Amino acid sequence: MKRRSMMLMLTLLLAISAFVSACGSSSTPAPESKPSETQNSGDSGTGEKKEENKDEAFAADQTFRFNLKSEPPSLDPGTSQDTTSFQILSHIYEGLTRMDEHGKAIPGIAEKWEEDAAKKKYTFHLRKDAKWSNGDPVTAKDFEKSWKRVLDPTMQPAPPYAYQLYYIKGAEDYHKKKSTDPNSVAVKALDEYTLEVELASPTAYFLSLLSFQTYFPVHSDDRNSKWASEANTIISNGPFKITDWKHQNSIELVKNENYYAKDEVKLTKVQMTIVEDPATEMSMYETGALEIAGQPTGEIPVDQIAMLKESKPDELKIKSTATTYYYLFNNKLKPFDNVNIRKALAMAIDRKQIVENVTLGGQTPAFGIVGKGIVGLNDEYRNEADDSVFFKEDVAEAKALLEKGLKESGLTELPEFTLAYNTNEMHKKAAVAIANMWKNTLGIKVKVENQEWGVFLKNRTALNYQVARAGWTADYNDPMTFIDLYMIGSGNNDIGYSNPEYDKLVKDAKASTDPKARMELMKQAEKKLIAEDMAIMPIFYQTSVQLQKPYVKNVFIDYQGQMNFTRGYLAEH
Repeated sequence: MKRRSMMLMLTLLLAISAFVSACGSSSTPAPESKPSETQNSGDSGTGEKKEENKDEAFAADQTFRFNLKSEPPSLDPGTSQDTTSFQILSHIYEGLTRMDEHGKAIPGIAEKWEEDAAKKKYTFHLRKDAKWSNGDPVTAKDFEKSWKRVLDPTMQPAPPYAYQLYYIKGAEDYHKKKSTDPNSVAVKALDEYTLEVELASPTAYFLSLLSFQTYFPVHSDDRNSKWASEANTIISNGPFKITDWKHQNSIELVKNENYYAKDEVKLTKVQMTIVEDPATEMSMYETGALEIAGQPTGEIPVDQIAMLKESKPDELKIKSTATTYYYLFNNKLKPFDNVNIRKALAMAIDRKQIVENVTLGGQTPAFGIVGKGIVGLNDEYRNEADDSVFFKEDVAEAKALLEKGLKESGLTELPEFTLAYNTNEMHKKAAVAIANMWKNTLGIKVKVENQEWGVFLKNRTALNYQVARAGWTADYNDPMTFIDLYMIGSGNNDIGYSNPEYDKLVKDAKASTDPKARMELMKQAEKKLIAEDMAIMPIFYQTSVQLQKPYVKNVFIDYQGQMNFTRGYLAEH
C-alpha cells in the first residue's frame, strides 16, 4: 500500500528497539520516552507523540481539510488494498494495536497483551470502554469473526490481503480450502474482552501487523452486502466516523464521541475533497480552502516544487518514506513473459535523470523492491542489502539482451505497447520520460495511457495491461512487507509471476526463528525477484511532498507515508 526522514540513525535505533521490546517481553511494553518528544500518558495508553502547547490557543473551528484526489474504491477493511482507502480507514477504524510515527506498535483496542515463552501464543485484553460508533461494545468476538471473514474462501470480492493472516495457525489451510472448519483457525474469543491468537511460527512483527487494515474489526450487516459503500451504513470504531460521502466529490468525517480516547481527539470535523487537478488543489490551498496540499493523497505540481522551496520553506515538507515506485510487467503476456526483454527495458533508462529532472521531489534511484527506512538485522535493510548489485543501467547490454529476448520470442522487433498509469501529473511526466528513454535507447515505440484510479486497479488485478505503474508502501516495518508480494496465489500478485524457488525462499524466511538466517533468505528472495527474473522494474524510492499550514499541529506523515491526524488540532490563526 501507499513515508520524516527515516534515514536518521536515531529513528532506526528506535525502530530496532521496538522490535526487540515486542519480541522479548511477555507483556505490553510501556511507551518509551524519546529525546525531544513528549509521550502521551493519558488514560488511553497510546504513547503517541504530542506537540500540544498548553499556552497556545485552539482555533474555534476545528475543521481539517485536505484533498483526497481520488474516490476510494472500498471502505471495507477486509477488501480494500490501496492507500487512498487506507487514509480514511486508518482514522475511522482501529485494530488491536496502532502504529506511532516511527512504526512502533502501541496499544489500540487492546490495552495490554501477553505472549507465551515460545512467542507463538498471544492473549489480548480489550478495553472495556471501546465502542462502535453506534454505541455497541467492541468485543473479542468482533475480531474473531472479522478475521475469519477475510479468510473465508467464498467471500466476494476476494480479499487481496487474506495472505497477511496466514501467520495465524490454520489460516492458510482454511483459506486454501484444505480445511473447511473455520474453527481450525487459531483465533478465539475466550470471553467478551479476551482474544487468544496462536501463530504458525514466531513472527517478530506480528504486533505491527495488527494495526493493518486487514486486521481491523468490522461491524457489518450481513443483510447488506454494500454496507461499505455509503456513509450511513458504515459503523466504525476509530477516532472518527464517516457522516457524508458524495461519490466522486467529497467525504466528511466527524469526531466519534464513542471512541475510548475521545478527549484526545481535538478535530471535530475532517473534510476531504476529491479533486484530480493539482493546479486546482494548489489554488484551494493558496486561498485557504485546504490546510494540506500534496501527498499522501493529493499532488503538488512538480514544476512548482523548486519555487515553493524558496517561497514557502516553512510550509513545504519533504521526507523520505518506506515506498518504492516501480513498473509492472505482465509476466504472462508476450513479449513480457521473456526475462531478457524485461531486463533490457529495466537497464535502458536513466533513473538519476528521472529523479533530478522529472519528479524533483528528492526521490533516489531504486534497483530493488524493499523501500528505504525498513529495519534490517543491525542497520536499515537497504544499507545491509545493497540494491546496486542487482543490475546496472547499461544501454549496450540492454540492446544485446533485447536482441536475445526477441529471438527467443520469435520476433524481429518489439511491437508498440502501452504503458498505463493512474491519473496524476507526476506519473504522467515519469511515464513520458521513460517512454522517450526507451525510444531513444532501444528504438521502441510506447503509448502512455492514463486511467481513473478505480479502473486502473481493476485492470491491474485482472492482468489487463502490458506495462503499468505501481508503488508499494510498507504495511509494517519489516522487509517481508515487500518481499512476499509476488508469491503464487498472493492477492497482490498482479504481474502473473510464478517462481516456486522464490516462493520457497519467502516461506522459509517466514518460518525461520533465526533472525540472521531469516534476513539472508529475504535478501535471496529479493535477488531472485529482481536480479534474476526482473519480474518488476524498480525506478525510485519515494518521498512525501506536502504543503501544510503553520497553524496545523500534531499532524504528521508516518514512516509509511500515510498522514496521521488522529491527535491533530488547529491553532488559532
